Amino acid sequence: MLLMAIAVGTVAGVGAWAFRLLIGLIHNTLFLGQFSVDYDANLYTPAGPWGIGVVLVPVAGALVVAWLVKNFAPEAKGHGVPEVMDAIYYNEGRIRPRVALVKSLASAISIGSGASVGREGPIVQIGSAFGSTLGALCTMSIGDRVTLIAAGAGAGIAATFNAPLGGIVFAIELLLVSISARNIMLLTTATVVATQISHYLLGTSPSFFLPALEVPDFHLLNNWGLPLFATLGVLVGLLSVAFIRGLYAMEDVFDALPGGYYVHHSLGMLCVGIMMYLLLLHSGQYHVEGVGYATIMATLQGTLSDPWFLLLLTALKLLATCLSLGSGASGGVFSPALFMGATGGAAFGHLCLLLFPDLGIGIPVFAVTGMAAAVAGSTGAVLTAIIMLTEMTMDSSITLGLAITCATASVVRKSIMQESVYSMKLRARGHTVPEGLHSAVLTSQHIGDLMSRDFAVVGSDDKCPGNPAVAIYVDNGEITAVSVYPNDPQTRAADNPAGDAVRYVLLPEQATPLHAVSELWQSRAQVVLVSRNPDRQRAEDITGVVDAAVLARLLAANRQLS
Repeated sequence: MLLMAIAVGTVAGVGAWAFRLLIGLIHNTLFLGQFSVDYDANLYTPAGPWGIGVVLVPVAGALVVAWLVKNFAPEAKGHGVPEVMDAIYYNEGRIRPRVALVKSLASAISIGSGASVGREGPIVQIGSAFGSTLGALCTMSIGDRVTLIAAGAGAGIAATFNAPLGGIVFAIELLLVSISARNIMLLTTATVVATQISHYLLGTSPSFFLPALEVPDFHLLNNWGLPLFATLGVLVGLLSVAFIRGLYAMEDVFDALPGGYYVHHSLGMLCVGIMMYLLLLHSGQYHVEGVGYATIMATLQGTLSDPWFLLLLTALKLLATCLSLGSGASGGVFSPALFMGATGGAAFGHLCLLLFPDLGIGIPVFAVTGMAAAVAGSTGAVLTAIIMLTEMTMDSSITLGLAITCATASVVRKSIMQESVYSMKLRARGHTVPEGLHSAVLTSQHIGDLMSRDFAVVGSDDKCPGNPAVAIYVDNGEITAVSVYPNDPQTRAADNPAGDAVRYVLLPEQATPLHAVSELWQSRAQVVLVSRNPDRQRAEDITGVVDAAVLARLLAANRQLS
């Protein structure tokens, strides 16, 4: 396992470097007409030779991306991390090897052609796919395979952002099913190897280095920092809700339009291209294209200082990201969240300085805390956001501000909607995954996700119609008995034999599988009746049934994962 963790780290480190070169090659070819891999995302892209024709650059990329995804790996569509989580919790850690290659190409083309997406989703899927492949080639438990997947994801994050601690915590918060000294050792090994390779190939500079951020005498309680950063957290939490809901609402919009994937994605990226060109005419820069790090740097350096324009950029980046991913681009959500947090946080900072001229807190501090809060609010990975932004800026003096803002943003988002930008996609499939250091599906799922509607309500003196799995007998609407029929539908259909009467428990849809198992054990029951109002024995309240065998299988699967 240690050797395989080293191999995963090596692939993640080299993969992050090769992925950047591929993005640079595509970007320079499409935007500048130059065949070169030399590309610094922290610098603005100069206006290319195409004039208004630049609006077609994202469309050209969209057509190639749609072809790759449609023909080779549908999992490569979107922002990647949900597919990895789905594989961990619902597919025994199996990710097809071709996903890594197709995801690399599709995401590099999306980013290089101007789609408003990030680099972290693809590199997470690349590292995870290699970890899964190793786990399939060698005989090992599902839990060990999941550990290699998480190690690949953490190593990819570390190599991409030069944030080894952030990569480790990302894997722990979002992907590891169980946490042990052995798992942490393997995860750390892969992450350290990937970071070392990244340092050798990409250099050791942080993602956003600004000496202006170093304010060692900065104290939150002395200058109204505590309430101001909490307020910023509230605002960014609301922004995170808009981001998550807007992203998936845009997917529904494109799905409802006539035409297929090619038409939808081309239309979405044409809109992004038009936005880019209009911004170029207005401000001299594309701003919303690609990962957007150049605009983040300009915000941190104070080059962009008009609060109204910063707010406009926040809204446009939100729209561009929803259009890109909603129409079918391949890429991550981390970088767009950083962009929106930086511009929105800087705009808030300008407002604070207008109200409190002697505040003593620089605009870059508000921008960085906004970046971290946007990541925490949208992904639910609070510790990851705090640690990664500290590493990405090489500044620890604003840790208190980061902690307050990130925690507040996450709580605000969760108070409005439970789903994160990662888990909402899976929730639409009926798949529930833990968020934020949960170690078991048993305490994060709901029995409403597991219930079956294969039941019939029967009068006490009536014959059970059809072939239901469970018959609920009633008298004047009150439940009097429950019968479970043979599992084999053909056996049930033979002569409609009477089912065996069993004990049952009534639970709400929100009850967890762990609670259901406990109730079944204490009552010596065999079936759960899922009810809108479990305090009364009314058949009209029953929405579904969960057999004890279903919960037993879930227990066994959870034991395998951990």
